[in-house]
Amino acid sequence: MAVGGDVDYDRTGGGYAAQRRPDPVLAHRIRQALGPVRTVLNVGAGTGSYEPQDCYVLAVEPSAVMRAQRRPGAGLAIEAFAEALPLDDDSVDAAMAVATVHQWRDPAKGLAELRRVARGPVVVAAFDGPALSRWWLNDYAPELIAAEQRRYPGIEAIVDALGGQVSVETVPIAIDCVDGVTEAFYARPERLLEPAVRGAQSSWGFVAPEVEPRFVAALSADLASGAWDERYGHWRRMPTYDGSRRLVISRP
Repeated sequence: MAVGGDVDYDRTGGGYAAQRRPDPVLAHRIRQALGPVRTVLNVGAGTGSYEPQDCYVLAVEPSAVMRAQRRPGAGLAIEAFAEALPLDDDSVDAAMAVATVHQWRDPAKGLAELRRVARGPVVVAAFDGPALSRWWLNDYAPELIAAEQRRYPGIEAIVDALGGQVSVETVPIAIDCVDGVTEAFYARPERLLEPAVRGAQSSWGFVAPEVEPRFVAALSADLASGAWDERYGHWRRMPTYDGSRRLVISRP
């Protein structure tokens, strides 16, 4: 376990910039939610995928490996943790956190810190654990789904921790989504057989060692035999999927 979080990205984060590129749908929704701001704090920033390029961005990311993958010209990234942000109260126009809250040691404290330092909106992209049970991966790797559901704080808990005027939106996942979370491949099961794809999904590190090879063998066999398409082929024809992805927006 990483200090201050549940994943050691200095050990496992080397491929994230290639596999976890910004999804235009989510990027647009985040930028809309931030509104007309000039300074944005991005907490748990990773490689900086969703940072708006028309603002001054200060990023907080504890992993040196992740910071090293930030695009040239990206805003300053500092080593710190969500639970103890080294900023004064009301010091930035807005704050954001994308696919990271479930990895924090104390999500409620970290979210309260975002609300403390932001004068305006706080935008959190998170996952709704119960929604994961609805999709076909649960039939192949139920242990993976259960592990993710244990990690994800409830959406209501995020709302309560942020306070203010809060709205929650579902962000659909497009069939060609380039941000390689597991649900991004709802219509492209073959991609989940690629080690590089799974390597950029931290969830596989939270299941027993035998789960991943068993999943690969079972999915490979069913794709080769046509059994997967017989049972789940309609997923390939869904242009979007309303999965677990949520955008939580808090305004003072």
